[in-house]
Amino acid sequence: MSNIESINSDSSLNMSAMQAGTVKTDDFLEMMVAQLQNQDPLDPLDGTDFTAQLAQFSSLEQLVNMNGQLQSMNLYQSSLNNTGSINLIGKEITAEGDTVKSNGLSVDLTYSLSANAQEVKIKIYDEKGSLVNTLESKSQKEGKNSVAWDCSSFENANYTFEVSAVDSNGDEIPASTKMSGKVTGVTFKKGYPYLSVNGQEIPYEDIISVNEPAV
Repeated sequence: MSNIESINSDSSLNMSAMQAGTVKTDDFLEMMVAQLQNQDPLDPLDGTDFTAQLAQFSSLEQLVNMNGQLQSMNLYQSSLNNTGSINLIGKEITAEGDTVKSNGLSVDLTYSLSANAQEVKIKIYDEKGSLVNTLESKSQKEGKNSVAWDCSSFENANYTFEVSAVDSNGDEIPASTKMSGKVTGVTFKKGYPYLSVNGQEIPYEDIISVNEPAV
């Protein structure tokens, strides 16, 4: 009887181990066969308990298979992202961000408003974090907007900008900034691609739109 009890005990332990990923399905099947071969003839394994074990085994096997499929899908998606990111070199992209590069002429500062705005204020900072210019605009609609910045009198360099807006009641409206530029390279970090734009690394998933560069 002690050997039988030991086998039954091992069954529960191995089920827990399988859930933890330390026991393979073949090991579990061998354990179940041993349990049947060594059961007490006077007190055989209850059919309901055995059915429950089989159902639990089936569920665990499906979870293991599903996990493998998800891993394969993640690898496939990562491969697609890596290939897609390389194809973006030389293209003009718009992404989440607050950086703009002065070209000595005029550049568009792009942002998105969560509601209609009565007043919009844009502050522009140089690479040292010093405020170099402030732009103001009136009556802008909800969604994507842009304001042209005449940067002809500013040094050709990277600048950052922030947007604040209020509605007709004077209440603040959330605004998110966007950045645009040409992709000059791709860097991979831990399997994830980052695009080099205006001297900054932009995560591939932050891309909003892609366009051919202006001739």
